[in-house]
Amino acid sequence: MTYAKPDGIVTTEWLAQHLDDPKVKVIDVTYFHHSMKRDAKAEHAAKHIPGSVHFDIDDIKMPGDARPHMLPTPEIFAEKVGRLGISNGDKVVCYDMVGLQTAARGWWMFRIFGHDNVAVLDGGLPKWIAEGRPVSDKPTQAKPATFKASFRPNLVRSLDDLRADMNRTREQVVDARAAGRFRGEEKELWPGRPGHIPGSRNLPFPDLLDPKDKTFLPADQIKAKFDASGLDLKRPVVASCGSGVTACVVALGAYLIGKDDVPVYDGSWSEWGLREDMPAATGPA
Repeated sequence: MTYAKPDGIVTTEWLAQHLDDPKVKVIDVTYFHHSMKRDAKAEHAAKHIPGSVHFDIDDIKMPGDARPHMLPTPEIFAEKVGRLGISNGDKVVCYDMVGLQTAARGWWMFRIFGHDNVAVLDGGLPKWIAEGRPVSDKPTQAKPATFKASFRPNLVRSLDDLRADMNRTREQVVDARAAGRFRGEEKELWPGRPGHIPGSRNLPFPDLLDPKDKTFLPADQIKAKFDASGLDLKRPVVASCGSGVTACVVALGAYLIGKDDVPVYDGSWSEWGLREDMPAATGPA
């Protein structure tokens, strides 16, 4: 079973063949939770795919918002990515240093701001390096470009949106966190209570990936994972996680098998879990 929408990813072979194409812009969307004590910007500077720039989700965000890396306005997004040398005529390829974990956040952000010519590097930097492909420690001098952003509200959900459908009669919620965090049995990475949004289903994002090289599973296996989680892909689905990052991996997995309308709850558990006025559930779905 082949992907219904294969344009959501590119292979390392494809990128190697197009690395010198001036209309292909490669961005490193690596993000590390502060508990990991790793500096994504510094690690990018030390080793990155030649010609790539660092896309910092903690910089390309709504200023003054206490919630982590919340979406910026279209104007801020346009100004920030223009500084990275990206224009509307470019194909954007997102990758990360883990394999496939945070890169999909970049994919989702470009789509929400009206740019469909964007894909994620399947397997990311680890697969690229394992195949003996080049890396660099030379900074990329991006030539500023003009990017015009529009906004697609159908691809994002807010706390108010989910609160208005507390019984999950309109939209199903899928949580991409690890099962222990979802059930409230393991320490949550973000401040607030343990547990999950009542009525949500759990589909840990690594379950959609081949454990050997962090590439997406074949389409039939992705579909089986969604089915096993209790989700009905014929109905609307909203993706959530800890802070709206790995939820994008689940949204991309759904996209690959033809469900291209999965929005992301941007605040996710980092917002919901702090709100004592919002209910929390523990245990299995």
